[in-house]
Amino acid sequence: MALPLPSRYLTPDDLVEMFELPSVETVYQWRRKRTGPRGFRVGRHLRFDPDDVRAWVDSRRGEAAA
Repeated sequence: MALPLPSRYLTPDDLVEMFELPSVETVYQWRRKRTGPRGFRVGRHLRFDPDDVRAWVDSRRGEAAA
């Protein structure tokens, strides 16, 4: 069962914690390669909409099942 995502915008550090990634650099690599969840900038800060993260996870699940 999936845990609910917070209602606030997520930071790269949030994604590192949620997905147990080795470092925040992984999130930035995903962004550069356009393979991770869609993010956006607020000034110099990168943020992620929880709905976009959920959609990305769901799309990854679909790829794994195919």
